Amino acid sequence: MKSVISILLILLAIMGCTSSKSISTNPNDAVANKISDTVKIANEELEYEVIIIDPGFSSWILGRAQPRGFHSETFLESRNRIYVAEWNRRAMQPHLYNPNLYEMQIDYNPNIHYGYEVNYLIFNYFIYFQITYKQQLAGFVPRI
Repeated sequence: MKSVISILLILLAIMGCTSSKSISTNPNDAVANKISDTVKIANEELEYEVIIIDPGFSSWILGRAQPRGFHSETFLESRNRIYVAEWNRRAMQPHLYNPNLYEMQIDYNPNIHYGYEVNYLIFNYFIYFQITYKQQLAGFVPRI
């Protein structure tokens, strides 16, 4: 049985329905390279996966996020605990916070060791989310 950490942000007001972006290095190419708006990291060994659906995140993580190894796993875990707690608080209060941004809670247990890749992806999604949607989930300003 797989546990799933899902950040499924289908931002209906912002993106409509799920989409994909096309990138072509040559405008004359008949087949364009596709970059999906869905990022999925699966770690069969740990039995956890992260699924993120948000327009632009794939491109952002490839082009703007700090490289893997920049932050320690301990740093990522501590920030993720803070971000997840605030995210879940907002998701439970749709009358105070935009329910299109905080559609569902995130099942992130700080007592489970998810591994570097899962924590890296979640942390960077929170940075991307805060910058893109002008939100602040913690007492510090997100930066790249």
